[in-house]
Amino acid sequence: MPAVSVTVSQISATTSRASVRGHSLVMDRPEAKGGNNQGMMGGEALLSGLGGCFTSNLLAAAVARNIPISNVEIVVTGQLADEGPSRFVAINLAVSGHGCSADEFSKLVTIAERGCIVANTLGSSVELSVRVVP
Repeated sequence: MPAVSVTVSQISATTSRASVRGHSLVMDRPEAKGGNNQGMMGGEALLSGLGGCFTSNLLAAAVARNIPISNVEIVVTGQLADEGPSRFVAINLAVSGHGCSADEFSKLVTIAERGCIVANTLGSSVELSVRVVP
């Protein structure tokens, strides 16, 4: 079974760096939560990873079908639990873009949703919704 591995290393009292394939992401807590605000929090990185994975799949689907798209933007919003352990209970992706018909864009969004590893992983754990926005 294939695997994906990321190394996360401490770089200060509240800051860490995730590294993979020569790329890195610094993560920290905001000052209001006792950190140094040197990077995203882990939950923000998770939402960013979902958005990046979805965007990558959307763009690849468009290229594979010779469908021109531009100005793609995905707003990923995570709803935190009101009680119990700190976690996202729902995540919404609002997807917009230009360059093709609304029907073509909706089809590309569906293809991206089916192909996104992060969406497929989270979809069985949280209420995950994707919608095309103008």
